Amino acid sequence: MKIHALHQWDVSHGQAKALQVSLAKKVVTEDEGINPHLIAGVDISSPDSRDIARGAVVVLNYPELNLVEVKTVERKVAFPYIPGLLSFREAPLILAACEELSSVPDLVLVDGQGIAHPRRFGLAAHLGLSLDVPTIGCAKSRLCGAHKPVGEKVGSYAELVYNDQVIGAALRTKLGTKPIYVSIGHKISLNSAIKWVLNCCRGYRLCEPTRLAHLAAGGNLRIESGEQGKLFD
Repeated sequence: MKIHALHQWDVSHGQAKALQVSLAKKVVTEDEGINPHLIAGVDISSPDSRDIARGAVVVLNYPELNLVEVKTVERKVAFPYIPGLLSFREAPLILAACEELSSVPDLVLVDGQGIAHPRRFGLAAHLGLSLDVPTIGCAKSRLCGAHKPVGEKVGSYAELVYNDQVIGAALRTKLGTKPIYVSIGHKISLNSAIKWVLNCCRGYRLCEPTRLAHLAAGGNLRIESGEQGKLFD
C-alpha cells in the first residue's frame, strides 16, 4: 500500500502541534458515496520495557468481514506519550504495517480520534491523509467535547460538540456497554462514518476491524475456523 509522506516524524512538541493545525485544513469531511469491498482496521500495542511496540493492520472483506490479510511491524516508539499528539507516536508504526499490505483497503477504521480533537487532527485524520483513503476514528474514550445522554438502543447516538461545533458522535454499538466515539478521519461524512461503524459491528462493543486489529497488535489474533487456537501471522 502506498504511503504519502506528509512530513518528517522527528519533530518537537511545538512543531507537531503546528503540523496538526496546518494539516487539519486538508481533511475532507464529505464523501461521494462509499462502497467498500475491503475494510481495514489498525491499532498499536503498548510499548514494552524497551519501548518496542507492535503496529498492526488487518484487512477484511465486506460484507462478510472475513480476514483477508494481516500485517504487523515491531519497532521502537520514539515520540513520548502526550495526549493530543498520539499520532506522532503511533502513526509511524501503523503506516509501516500498511506499507507491507498487498491489498489496498477502500476504508480504514482507526482505534483513535479523527477530527474529535482539540486541533481537529487526531490519528485517524493523520492516517487518512497519509494513506489517501477514507478513514474513520473509532475511539474507546473521549478526548474533548461533550454530548447528551445516548439512548440504550444499538444505533443510538448523540452528537459530540466542542467549541459549538459538532466534531463526532457518541455511538451505542452494544447493549449494556459504554458508547464509542466516532469521528471523521478523512474523505467521509459523519453520517457515513456512523453507518459504516454500525455495519462493521458483530455483537461486540468494538467494530470488527478495530477489534481484530487490537488482537493482532497484542499478538492474540487467532483463526476461528480450521485449527482452533492457531496464531494468525
